[in-house]
Amino acid sequence: MRLLVVDDDAMMRMLLSRIFVQEADVIGLHSGRSALEWLEENTCDLVLLDYRMPDMDGLDVLRNLRKHSQHDDLPVILLTGDTETGLETEGFALGATDFIRKPFVPDVVRHRVRRLVRYEYLKKHLEQEVGRKTLLAESRLSESRLLFREMVVSLARTVDAKDKYTSGHSERVANYACRIARRAGESVENQEKIYYMGMLHDIGKIGVPGIIINKEDALSKEEYARIQTHTIIGAKILQSIDVFPDLAIAARCHHERFDGTGYPDRLKGQDIPRFARILAVADSYDAMTSNRSYRRMLPQAQVRQEIVLGRGTQFDPEFADIMLTLIDEDATYLMREITQQLDPD
Repeated sequence: MRLLVVDDDAMMRMLLSRIFVQEADVIGLHSGRSALEWLEENTCDLVLLDYRMPDMDGLDVLRNLRKHSQHDDLPVILLTGDTETGLETEGFALGATDFIRKPFVPDVVRHRVRRLVRYEYLKKHLEQEVGRKTLLAESRLSESRLLFREMVVSLARTVDAKDKYTSGHSERVANYACRIARRAGESVENQEKIYYMGMLHDIGKIGVPGIIINKEDALSKEEYARIQTHTIIGAKILQSIDVFPDLAIAARCHHERFDGTGYPDRLKGQDIPRFARILAVADSYDAMTSNRSYRRMLPQAQVRQEIVLGRGTQFDPEFADIMLTLIDEDATYLMREITQQLDPD
């Protein structure tokens, strides 16, 4: 692991070098300009960047850094002793990956950097791995469907493992989406497609720090913005699968709302891809019927009422009505406990 530490305080550079001396090659630089010059000819795994520096502050460095495509994905942690309320908002908008407040506990810094480097490595290589396994599946005609399914299940379970409260979320969403699609008259082929879309709809969460995903109290504005980026990250990861472009579309659009107030593109009504509208209902149903870090699962009557309230605003009325029918048929509230791949209706 190679870390770039940028801080005008020599003692701070020395402290951070000592924290990582046994596990990383640490390069210490005293100014933002020297850091930008160094990065023109060198690479690193992560930058620890001080906010308050005399020549260029951390935000200026970050702004200049993100202008260059080769550093677009370079993780940057801003170090600051400031308590300005707008600092984190501006920093995240410019592409900061995380913030660490001074004074800090060395062990906390060490663990946060380790975790972030692991996640960034996986995120960068996931797209390549998805493409590689897809090509392998296509080359083995007799085994392609099985291999593709195994790959999808493996990737989905890797993502779900980040959230200790929602294990199996992707598989359940995939099954609910299949049921809705079947009732909506979709072909068997399209039901299978939406199953895979459901399995991988949250794959972008691999790029969101686990500390935010598992936070037990309310998310800050900045943390919620980070959660929202999983739709864009997921689409970027899946766009390499040319034979299945709907995977990337579903990952990007499943949080769009029928009234146009969703994210990331604020699509409205029929402009939202049909399969993404199905996934939106399935995803919300599972969110409400699962235990979360901040609350227990909701009673079935409350879940039903939330679907009713979201009909035509959050959800496409056609698919909301199908979900309501499935809920009414599930008198014993057992649908949430059944997880089978492409389960029969």
